[in-house]
Amino acid sequence: MQKLILGNKNKIMAVQAVLIIGAFIAHYGFGNEIVAQWSFLIAGIMGIAPILLQAISALQVKVVSIDVLVSIAAIGALFIQNFEESAIVTFLFLFGAWLEEKTLNYTRTSIKELTEMAPEKALVQQEDGSFEEEDVDFVDEGAIILVRTGAKVPVDGTVLTGEGHLNEASITGESVPVSKDEGDEVFAGTILDNGTIQIRADKVGEDTTFGRIIELVEEAQDSKSEAERFIDSFSKWYTPAVLVIGFLTWLLTRNVELAITVLVLGCPGALVIGVPVSNVAGIGNGARNGVLLKGSEVIQDFAKVDTIIFDKTGTLTVGNPEVAEEKFYTNNTETYMSYLAAVESESDHPLAKAVLSHLALIDLPEVDETDVVKGGGILAQVEGRTVAVGNLFLMENQGYAISEEVLLDTQAFEKRGNSIVMTAVDGEIISIMGIRDQIRPGVKEQLEKMKQLGVKNLIVASGDNQGTVDLVARELGLTEARGHMLPEDKSEYVEELQNDGQIVAFVGDGVNDAPSLALADIGIAMGSGTDVAMETSDVVLVNSDFEHLNHSLSLTKATSNNMIQNIVIAIGVVIALVAMLFFTDWMNMSLGMLVHEGSILVVILNAMRLLGHNLK
Repeated sequence: MQKLILGNKNKIMAVQAVLIIGAFIAHYGFGNEIVAQWSFLIAGIMGIAPILLQAISALQVKVVSIDVLVSIAAIGALFIQNFEESAIVTFLFLFGAWLEEKTLNYTRTSIKELTEMAPEKALVQQEDGSFEEEDVDFVDEGAIILVRTGAKVPVDGTVLTGEGHLNEASITGESVPVSKDEGDEVFAGTILDNGTIQIRADKVGEDTTFGRIIELVEEAQDSKSEAERFIDSFSKWYTPAVLVIGFLTWLLTRNVELAITVLVLGCPGALVIGVPVSNVAGIGNGARNGVLLKGSEVIQDFAKVDTIIFDKTGTLTVGNPEVAEEKFYTNNTETYMSYLAAVESESDHPLAKAVLSHLALIDLPEVDETDVVKGGGILAQVEGRTVAVGNLFLMENQGYAISEEVLLDTQAFEKRGNSIVMTAVDGEIISIMGIRDQIRPGVKEQLEKMKQLGVKNLIVASGDNQGTVDLVARELGLTEARGHMLPEDKSEYVEELQNDGQIVAFVGDGVNDAPSLALADIGIAMGSGTDVAMETSDVVLVNSDFEHLNHSLSLTKATSNNMIQNIVIAIGVVIALVAMLFFTDWMNMSLGMLVHEGSILVVILNAMRLLGHNLK
């Protein structure tokens, strides 16, 4: 019977509505008081049934819920033969619960859409080379998968053959298609707008980037912030207190109806729902915009951050060294650059890769001999000529003549934060290249926005040399620059700032950043970083975009303010209702419950504004 009643609450509410309307028609239209009273009585009893069952369930686990207040009030109204009040109060309570469920579901739309984007099928290559559709849960790592135009990529993988444009909005929040070719990474849940590709499955199921996003968002919804825990604790004491006040009201006034009305007006519905719905809406907005907020407590802490520490490489900078400037001391550059490219093609050093990428030469001469000079560079024979590629130490070590012009240019390049690659042919220095990691595009403007959002200290901490770190700090207008910092140094620095009373966020992307990410008040991982960094962080920027960092900061501040607004609305309504009950003669149970349900709708609608929040 209990399951039947609770499973049909909405139907009971609908029948109540018909009975109440019929009662008013009988009373005001036909003056038939008997039909009106019986209709109100039946509607009241029907409404009490599900509410009372919920109250009993709560009491069984030693929780005095709102249902207990409403049940006592409704039964009391029947006891004093105020059938109209009992019917209307229970109907409004059930209607409010239905409305709350509907609107809460709407706030979860972003998260529902996210889970619905998860791919279900994959075209997997069989032993005979054909492709057959399989459930994505049964796809193994290493499998070859075919993705056609319009299909979802079912796994994280690497493109083996083909090319096309992928819509990665489900991962990054950006709808602009991204070109993918052989060797490029693709992610589960993204959509192939055009083209046909074959991919190798590198990560499957819950291990995919998309699977981890869904898991993190679901965990975030279940977590509770300090404000929510306070509200839960407050409600456990508040509801019994209302019961005591209602009893004292009856004891002092002997007015049963007044005491019952106190119980109705004291219902903390909006207070209980206001904070959770704000958090759900905020987390949903973040998920839709490529920002993973790992729980409602993160929202409150992030909103208070006044100091942000950035790792340099891969965070403030792109993470891939590039040739930033170069100078030649000969006219025969084409031939000599082919020599340089040929020698660098023999090396897997990051600087060599930067040079090769910059020169972009295809037809290279053959390298006959190579000799690696530790800490210096490479000596090689190319087309019968001796080619030296390396730093100033290598050139001096080989006894090559270094002109004052070359020396001054080298010093100038180094002051601008470059690593130096010098090239000499047959003992004559013919070029120098300055290679450095490039600042991420748009970072400086985004850092300025951070200051406008209330962040007082913007600090770079890096294992790179102090000169390079100082250069980055000057270029970006940072508050402080710390170089030569090992992982433990960064952690100690975070702790030092925390001991000074600062609320610290740390932004990083590597394994070496994990200790600082875990120790900081808020750890923020760039989505392009390592799994360890993403697991130990509180916030993940899926597409590593600094604009999304500002969006997340702005969103958490808006969400935190939204919580406070909802608490004020909820408490303010209760105070106003109780004041009107004692100082006016027109406040009653039905009107009080109507205002209560209205306040619940107001706090939900207020929270739903967060779904459309954008950083201006």
